[in-house]
Amino acid sequence: MSRRSGILEFAVLGLLREAPMHGYELRKRLNTSLGIFRAFSYGTLYPCLKTLVANGWLIEEPGSAPEEAVAASLAGRRAKIVYRLTAEGKEHFEELLSHTGPDAWEDEHFAARFAFFGQTEREVRMRVLEGRRSRLEERLEKMRASLVRTRERLDDYTLELQRHGMESVEREVRWLNELIESERAGRDQRSGPDAPEGTAQQNRESGETGGLPRHGGSTRPDPSDDTAK
Repeated sequence: MSRRSGILEFAVLGLLREAPMHGYELRKRLNTSLGIFRAFSYGTLYPCLKTLVANGWLIEEPGSAPEEAVAASLAGRRAKIVYRLTAEGKEHFEELLSHTGPDAWEDEHFAARFAFFGQTEREVRMRVLEGRRSRLEERLEKMRASLVRTRERLDDYTLELQRHGMESVEREVRWLNELIESERAGRDQRSGPDAPEGTAQQNRESGETGGLPRHGGSTRPDPSDDTAK
């Protein structure tokens, strides 16, 4: 399985965990909610859905009312199929959510993982955020070293482009620092000596957020921004 198809399967399972959908709805949600899939097509989505069905993680159900199905048949159109997550699919998705290895820190995979942080346990979120920050700090160090070596050979526009790329990475590192501090503050607040009995366990089970940082009018950087690669 390619990395791209693996990310798509993860995102489809995550969206269907929220509610059953037919293909058009899935494609729309992938395009609008997860910007990393803006350019993909039905030709990419439906083979993915067939694979997930074959693995037993999804089932296909008729999505139209009986009269609509009859009308579609008379008109020679195929009735819409709704895809529903199975118990095995939910278990598989939860297993994927628990992964915190290097793949979870890469640009596209991190963006997909972050989109489902509301369903992810706090400790897993922390490991993914810290891994992503470490990866970007390594990237930033290499970019700075490269700029020092090549500065004299670059024209003004190429130099400005490299600076822009560095600023994008620096901006995301600052954003990650804020998220990590917010997660830590939320964890400390809910696990302190004055926390009600059972609160910590409930938070682990629900994956409750620690309270995202609020920015007056600012927007967070796009983790899949090409300039940050």
